[in-house]
Amino acid sequence: MNGCVVGLAQVNMTVGALDENRESMLAAAHRASEAGVELLVFPELCLTGYPPEDLVLKRHFLEDAEHTLHAWVENLPPGLVVLAGTPVRGQGTEIHNAAAVIHRGAVHHLYHKILLPNYGVFDEKRLFTAGARPLCISVNGIRFAVHICEDSWDPDALPVHAFKHADIDAVINLSASPYYKGKKDERRRILGETAARLGVPLLYCNLVGGQDELVFDGASVVLGADGSIQGQARSFHEETLIVRIASRADVNRPALPDAMDHLEFTGAGAEPPLPGPAQAEAGIRLECTMHADAGEPEEDVYNALTLGLRDYVDKNRFAGVVVALSGGIDSALVAALAVDAIGCDRVTGVTMPTRYSSSGTHGDAHALAGNLGIPIHDIPIQDLYQSYLDTLTPLWPGREPDTTEENLQARIRGNIIMALSNKFGWLVLTTGNKSELATGYCTLYGDMAGGFAVIKDVPKTLVYALARWRNRKAGRDLIPADTITRAPSAELREDQKDEDSLPPYDMLDAILERYVEKDWGADRIAADGFDPEVVKRVIHLVDGNEYKRRQGPPGVKITPKAFGRDRRLPITNQYSERVKPPRPRVTPARAGGVQP
Repeated sequence: MNGCVVGLAQVNMTVGALDENRESMLAAAHRASEAGVELLVFPELCLTGYPPEDLVLKRHFLEDAEHTLHAWVENLPPGLVVLAGTPVRGQGTEIHNAAAVIHRGAVHHLYHKILLPNYGVFDEKRLFTAGARPLCISVNGIRFAVHICEDSWDPDALPVHAFKHADIDAVINLSASPYYKGKKDERRRILGETAARLGVPLLYCNLVGGQDELVFDGASVVLGADGSIQGQARSFHEETLIVRIASRADVNRPALPDAMDHLEFTGAGAEPPLPGPAQAEAGIRLECTMHADAGEPEEDVYNALTLGLRDYVDKNRFAGVVVALSGGIDSALVAALAVDAIGCDRVTGVTMPTRYSSSGTHGDAHALAGNLGIPIHDIPIQDLYQSYLDTLTPLWPGREPDTTEENLQARIRGNIIMALSNKFGWLVLTTGNKSELATGYCTLYGDMAGGFAVIKDVPKTLVYALARWRNRKAGRDLIPADTITRAPSAELREDQKDEDSLPPYDMLDAILERYVEKDWGADRIAADGFDPEVVKRVIHLVDGNEYKRRQGPPGVKITPKAFGRDRRLPITNQYSERVKPPRPRVTPARAGGVQP
């Protein structure tokens, strides 16, 4: 009986924090070794953090990364075989996204990622050179094909196809796959197809943690040869998933193809890798733990937002955060997320009412702060607002009030909250959601002023769902009930309601999903049951507000296509979708006749 104990270490790394990352990985390696792990797998580019973006174009950064790698390797437990992601220099100007194969204080091989993604948030073809040779490593007689993330995504491409007729026991995948709603199911489906295509289990190790707009959810998983889930790690937490894999020996095991690299390791304390084929196994058995997925769909989204916010605040070394509390649903959700992410002692609320602010919203802002246990400062801005009007109104005699006066209020608030940020080192959390940013229902240099837009990718309807879920989890109205049930309003003029300017949010969000995330055209959206005039208006709003979005702060990605890294459109853009004329009706030609 051959066997190997594999550890999938989903760790939270910080881009560029080479020494800190090295120490975290070293501690994880020693814990894994003490737990009996023989092969330890770390995620893609974990040493440098992912994505390092243009840092890898700096020669000195790559040199420092290589120095850090070798300093780390020298201190690893000697009997442990390790796979760890790191960027490496190749020939000439080539740079590779690599997996280092490590044993007994030395790097024995560098596998270069073969499939480089270049879609959505990924930009790897711009930075890296693709590898060409597949890799198999044997540990205690168990043969593992080695993949890095995208390598397992196409069952017909080289990284998978190369092993189709090779005698392997399992696939190991080092990954940095960012989260969005529904991504875990998509990921498991695709990986399951690869496992089934090869007829072997697939052991997938994913990164965890927040990095700017991206959140990595971990959720490392072990799939059986039929694609079924055999074990999985928790989502949004650091941990090592331990897998025991065993098989029966077959002395007639064939050698692997010459077109792939092969290294063999035999047990703790073994000498460096020996050439030659390993013994074959048949009848793979897996043993590992299984953590349940989130109970409700909102839970994963909420946890992703919390983790993304926490890591942005902590990794950028902010003392705390400040939130402008309007008494509305968006600022209430942001404040709750902030408290859950970094604790109530690091969150401050500010309310800045004018004569348009209702007693209901002002009371809800204070009730929310009390429920969350955060301080709240009342800074009325009516006098400041009137001073602006007194100064500016003579410049436009005879003109009626419009959005100019409304936006002045938002911009005064932006000035005040940024002053508090400067004075106390607090990160300003903006409170705009995806529906508002999509349609431009927000004020540039006003409520868009800030450092991190935690819910910028959360549609308004999902904002409500998350608030209700958080209250269910708390077992009480942590977010005041009136905040959730009250008709949404910016409260910048008398009796203002969001629906005065926008379609109802359930309709708006459905149209935005089709236009922004699915790239459907107007005709197709209208054919899905929406009023063509409403569709046209929404598209006009989205297209006309790219300049606003381009100037907004970063925020957590939780949908398949977020504004910013995912969706990149020109600001100066005069394209307008053409209305397509109806297709002419074609009648079949009669026998002997001419078809019209």
